[in-house]
Order: sequence, then C-alpha cells, then structure tokens
Amino acid sequence: MTHSIAAPGLRQHRRALAEQHRLHFDLLCKAMDDPALAAVLDTYETAIPLEKQRQFLFANALYINALYYYRIGALSRTELYGHLRVMCQNQVFREYWEATRHHRKSLPDSSEESALGRMTDDLIQELAEAETDQWWVVGELPDE
Repeated sequence: MTHSIAAPGLRQHRRALAEQHRLHFDLLCKAMDDPALAAVLDTYETAIPLEKQRQFLFANALYINALYYYRIGALSRTELYGHLRVMCQNQVFREYWEATRHHRKSLPDSSEESALGRMTDDLIQELAEAETDQWWVVGELPDE
C-alpha cells in the first residue's frame, strides 16, 4: 500500500523534472540563436568569443540532458558515466567544463550534482593522463 501512495508523488516529481528540463533546454536554444540573450548567460571568468559561447551552451545542454536521464531513472550511474566519458573526449566540452569550474564551486559538497561534477572532473583527468601516456601513438618515437 505504501508503494501506491508513493507512486503519484514519484510521477509528479518526474513530471516536474521533465518540465524543468524542457524549460532549461528552450532557454538554452534561445540563447544559442540570439547573441543578445547569450550575453545574459556569459558568466565566464575570461572573455569567450560568441561562437565559443554558443558551443558552451550546447555542451551545457548535452550535460544537463544526461543528468536529466539519470535523475528520472532512464540511465543508471554506470550508464551516465559512459555518456559523460564520451562527452569528455571532446575538446570543446572540456573547455566548457574548465570555463564553468567556478560555477560548480557554489554547490554543496554533499549534493548529488557536486558528486557528479567530481566524477566528470575525474573522467577528464583520466583522459588527459591517458592522452599523455599515449603521446607516442600520434607523435614521434623517443630517441634511444
């Protein structure tokens, strides 16, 4: 019986998340299409060219989309990790992530979003180390 009482609350929570996600995406789309609106979201610590800002807004949309699917239960944490791992292989996404580092500092350390941010930080670090370890794949062989 407890399950049937909780189910409407869960549906309502998922509906609210879906509405929030839809609104967030609509706002990002408007900002990507209109430089005057993109300027409102320009909270970076350094000057970012407009084209790069548009890419960052799209990177944010991809990241938030993955978080949304995780939050509604459509992705497990392992599946989210896999999606983030793919995103983190993209240089523009990594630039976006670095440019928004100060945004994530305001999150409480105990929050789920903060934990997922740290997971993404770790992924980027692992990929950077793997690229450094594999420099010889695309570079010249060292002198012997």
